Amino acid sequence: MNSTSGATRHLDGFEATVKDFWASRPRRPAQGRKVAGVAAGVGMRYGIDPIVIRVALVALTFFGGVGPAVYLLGWLFLPAADDEVSAFEGLLGHGASGTSKGLTLLLCAACFPAFGLAFGGTWLDGGGIVGLALVVTALYLMHRGRGHLNRPVSRAASATAPQSGTRVDTATTDWDALGANPLGWHLADPSTPVPAPPPEEPERPSQERSRRRCASKVTLVTLALAVITAGVTATVLDPVWGASQVAGATLAVLAGGLLVGAFTGGARGLIWFALPTAAVAVLTSPWPVGGYSGGLGEIRETPRNERQLDHTYALTAGSINVDLTELADVGRVVAVEASVGTGDITFTVPRDADVTYDCKARTGTATCLDKSQSGMTDVNLVGSDNGADGGQRFHLTLDAGVGNVEVRRDG
Repeated sequence: MNSTSGATRHLDGFEATVKDFWASRPRRPAQGRKVAGVAAGVGMRYGIDPIVIRVALVALTFFGGVGPAVYLLGWLFLPAADDEVSAFEGLLGHGASGTSKGLTLLLCAACFPAFGLAFGGTWLDGGGIVGLALVVTALYLMHRGRGHLNRPVSRAASATAPQSGTRVDTATTDWDALGANPLGWHLADPSTPVPAPPPEEPERPSQERSRRRCASKVTLVTLALAVITAGVTATVLDPVWGASQVAGATLAVLAGGLLVGAFTGGARGLIWFALPTAAVAVLTSPWPVGGYSGGLGEIRETPRNERQLDHTYALTAGSINVDLTELADVGRVVAVEASVGTGDITFTVPRDADVTYDCKARTGTATCLDKSQSGMTDVNLVGSDNGADGGQRFHLTLDAGVGNVEVRRDG
């Protein structure tokens, strides 16, 4: 790699930038890679910590689903460090690539479900187009601002240079060891006094300490802004924003700090704060605005009459277990609601009961009599199941944020 070649190159307009990006696109290194070296190649090309690229790809995977598609495109169109062309170009016969044609075809086939995940709507409801636009914009801006760094050496240029050990013919009349016109040589006059060498410049102090100070400042300032953002959004916007929105705003601040730290040479410690924040944002994304009330604990009841029955059960975290098999028949539909933020909900009904249900496990499994669904979803599991004639009638509305929901019959 050459860190100075093309440093003065000026790119005029969008088209010139795109052409120069393709001509000097990143190469996937053999060392420092985790999977195919896409993130490592982009980071090395533009002088950015590869961890930042990997965090961005993970974030794009959760928010929009475009992360796997972008990585596959990088695998296909970014050549390896020792290859002439990329894997896709090698498949078309445009040069030699170390990636086998079988693997290249497999990567091409994997692009279809990857792009289907991004643009077909995920459990976080899309955002693939926005995510892809952010990737293109980020690459464009990085190449405009840092495209002169670490430009790959052209294989054609390296091929024309004489190889080490190549014999040079010195018998020809046009051979010149100095590569210059001998008539233009200016040899020093021995009688001319040699001037004293200029005094050596004092060694410049290392900038490593200042870079560390800048990085530590970025970390501290980012953490302070993240705490302030979380506190303000959780208190001021409490009726409007839920836990996922608060976590998302906090994650955006941490991501900004990571981006600044990538250019100042530090702030990698923010990753350990960004990862759990991203996990909270993902896990709570299906939760309703306002969250779940009721506190912590366990509810376990077997009511025998309607006075002992609470028609509404709620917990922020814990478990709710209600057995309705011993409830006396009241001659009408008995409606019961139950909700838990983190935990399980279990209702047991008599064998002959007529049950209609509206169940939802936003992150987990909902099994309500004859129906079941699992995963991360905001879709309700609605249905009815009639027992033998003459049984009681129940209408159950059950909602778990992270956990399981179950409605089962006695025995």
